[in-house]
Amino acid sequence: MGLLDGLRAVLGLRAETDARRDADPDDLFGMSTAYLTMEAELGYESADVGALCFSGVDSSSFRDAVDEVEAILAAGREETGTDFRVTSDDHGYHWVVLEDTDPEDLITSMHFAADTFIEHGYGSRLLAALFAYEDGDGASRHRGGGGGTAEADGTPVYWIYSFRRGRFYPFAPRPGRERDSSAEFKLEAALDGELEIEREKEYWYPLWPSSSGTHPWE
Repeated sequence: MGLLDGLRAVLGLRAETDARRDADPDDLFGMSTAYLTMEAELGYESADVGALCFSGVDSSSFRDAVDEVEAILAAGREETGTDFRVTSDDHGYHWVVLEDTDPEDLITSMHFAADTFIEHGYGSRLLAALFAYEDGDGASRHRGGGGGTAEADGTPVYWIYSFRRGRFYPFAPRPGRERDSSAEFKLEAALDGELEIEREKEYWYPLWPSSSGTHPWE
């Protein structure tokens, strides 16, 4: 099974079949307290960027939905400061990328964008929402042990929300397509109770960036 088929299976059709509850864009607001816990308890700071991942979209009608989201975000940019762009990767996925230096505004804009795309009929194509974090000064004190590096190397970690499962899971990629399992389990333990965590680890699917030090949508 290739990368594209694997993602479709885990975040797509198989996840939809096995889902235990409906996904809800309002779940994204759980990050409003989670980002504070990430910084205070684990030393991770918001990387000021998040993204929505879509599969199998029709470019023309999808562009209409993109234009609506972009117009509304542009109108409120003076208040929120959220930047917005659309890109695609080598696997044929579309990414809606949002950037904002205020985590609260970023979360609100992510929710708005996801909700708008669902209203336009793209709920079945919306696979995941990603929130990126990076090591702050205190991260290396909290991340020891096996399963990965304990140094702050600038590599981001993510909270991924699966729209097909209606749950979050952590993803800590490392160079060479390795995962920092220790960091992921610590993220899970710290945010358990604040986020709807995916308990079945087989659904903690990695969204690998194309090269080390970049995001999955780059």
